[in-house]
Amino acid sequence: MTEPGSNSATPVLVLRKIRQILRAFSIEDPELSLHQITRATGLPASTCQRLVRNLVLEGFLDRDGDRYRIGLEFVQWAAPGTFGLDLVALTRPSLQKLRDDTGETACLYLRHGPFRTVVSLAESRHPIIRLFVLGMVMPLHAGSAGKVLLAWDPAARQDAVGHGLTRFTPDTVVDIDVLTGQLSAIREAGYAASFEERDVGAASISAPVFGIDGDVVAALGIGAPTQRLTPADLPRLAPVVVQAAWDASQRLGWRHSKD
Repeated sequence: MTEPGSNSATPVLVLRKIRQILRAFSIEDPELSLHQITRATGLPASTCQRLVRNLVLEGFLDRDGDRYRIGLEFVQWAAPGTFGLDLVALTRPSLQKLRDDTGETACLYLRHGPFRTVVSLAESRHPIIRLFVLGMVMPLHAGSAGKVLLAWDPAARQDAVGHGLTRFTPDTVVDIDVLTGQLSAIREAGYAASFEERDVGAASISAPVFGIDGDVVAALGIGAPTQRLTPADLPRLAPVVVQAAWDASQRLGWRHSKD
C-alpha cells in the first residue's frame, strides 16, 4: 500500500486508470470510440483522451479512424507469459506434430470464465491460413475448441450460458437446448468440429486434453479456411486431432487407456 505523501502515488493512480481503459474492451465490444471509452471508465474526458493517445503511441492500443482496439503489440508482449506454463512446454511437441501431420495451424486453448485463450500455437506453412495469435481470446460457445471445453467441463457451460450466447454468424448456435444436444454428441464422438460458427470462411476440429487427475485442462485443435477443411475431411482429420490431444494428455501425466 502506498504511504501518504509517497512519490509513487501518482504512478499507481495512472496505472489504475490505464487498467480501467483496457478493461473497457471486451469480446462483445472489441472496438470502441473515445466517447465510449470515456463513458465505460467514468474518467474525465480530458484525462481519458490524454491516456488513450499515449496508449496508442506506446502500442497498447491500435487506432483505425475514430475507433480503438487492444493493440497487437500488446497481445504479443503478453504472449511470453504463457511460455512459463508447464502445460504449454509439455504439450508443445504434440502441437507441432499435429501441425505437421495436418498441414494446418494447431492451437492449444485454456479456459477462463466464458472465454478461451490461445496459449500456444504452431502455425501452418500454407500461404493462405486462418489467422491466430498468442493471447487471442474467443467465446466458448462458437468454435470447436470452446465446445470441447463446454462438453467436458460443467462449470464452463454454466459460465458461458450465464454470460450469454452471442451470435457471430448465421451458423452460431445461440439456443441452449441445441447447444446441450451438441455437447452430448461431442462427448460421445470424442471431438468437436465447427464450420463458420465464429467467422465466415473458417473451420476447426478440436479434442480435449486431460490432466493427471482426469479432468479436462485444455483443448487442442486445428483451424483452417473452409476451402481446405470441410465436413468431408472429418473422417481423415478428426482421428489425427484426437490422437494429438491424447498424446498431449499423456505428456501431462494422464494414464487412461485409449480403449
